[in-house]
Amino acid sequence: MTEFDTLAVRAGVRRSQFNEHAEALYLTSSFVFDSAAQAAARFSGEDAGQVYSRYTNPTVDMLQERLAALEGAETCVGTASGMSAILACVMCFTRAGDHIVASRGLFGATVQLLNNWLPRFGITTTFVSATDVGEWEAAVTPSTKLLFVETPSNPLTEISDIAALSALARHASALLVVDNCFCSPALQRPIELGADIVVHSATKYLDGQGRVLGGAVLGKRDLIQEPLTTFLRNAGPTLSPFNAWVILKGLETLKLRMEAQSTGALALAQWLERHRGVERVLYPGLPSHPQHALARRQQSSGGAIVSFVVRGGREAAWRVVDATRLISITANLGDVKTTITHPASTTHGRLSPAAREKAGIGEGLLRVAVGLEGISDLRADLERGLNP
Repeated sequence: MTEFDTLAVRAGVRRSQFNEHAEALYLTSSFVFDSAAQAAARFSGEDAGQVYSRYTNPTVDMLQERLAALEGAETCVGTASGMSAILACVMCFTRAGDHIVASRGLFGATVQLLNNWLPRFGITTTFVSATDVGEWEAAVTPSTKLLFVETPSNPLTEISDIAALSALARHASALLVVDNCFCSPALQRPIELGADIVVHSATKYLDGQGRVLGGAVLGKRDLIQEPLTTFLRNAGPTLSPFNAWVILKGLETLKLRMEAQSTGALALAQWLERHRGVERVLYPGLPSHPQHALARRQQSSGGAIVSFVVRGGREAAWRVVDATRLISITANLGDVKTTITHPASTTHGRLSPAAREKAGIGEGLLRVAVGLEGISDLRADLERGLNP
């Protein structure tokens, strides 16, 4: 088997007649055909060549092939963003009358999509504990078509048992969809653990420098390729060739970044756990994390996200955020620049107070996405607000 590092640099390369060394960027909306017969064959699908960049483009193809190789998937379809990847899954694999079981520990926009938008089209969702497989089993009905989970979850870093949920999905004749955004394939490969579909916000660690938006859906070819490509062709949440090229280059350093950022995150989490101003630290790499043993089985490290609860609620949490001078105050994550956010008032601010409470997102909770700065500098930046 080719090593991950080699695939990250070499997989999916397609050279043109000029035999360029770096991957080419094809900024074109359409492609020219040699004849009317060839055009007809391309549009009908008999000829697998390029047609129109809404759903076929050589640069996007290269990204899709490389990411599929890294995830251990048969195929990958790129999308305009992480949320469009999730929407594409729902549109392709459910219809009116169907049911989804999802973990409560999801990105706020994902909760909004499942809870507020899909019921308009007759698709319902039951939210359950990310960690209690019994709750998932109890929530499954004959109309359940998807089990959807983020692991680690956003922002509490809860770890779900992918293998157990996979077995449950098979028994229910449903599909298990895993959002692998927090770990990326550098730290976790859900398909090897039994997941049917993996989704990504490529905006995060796959790009790695906060430059572009992108998403991806991965899985078996006969499950993913035709329905997702048709969805892009008809609905248009397309990954642009430029964004695909940026993310493609980001994959070359993915493992290096993830390993370095995870090392930094562990050091920061250990420091925070000893700090008198911190009530609780949520980081899968710490023995104190409720699913630490499971994380060690599923992931190669704890990841780069550290969440922690500040003593004193929202006022104290905002004081920490406002005192930072180095760390960026932004809800994005996956960047080489460390970021901090207050989930209850940003990423999960549109949830009702009751929904936030049920999901465990309290007013004192902060989420730090550790970048590549020196850890002593990050500690000093947080110390300013933790010790006013």
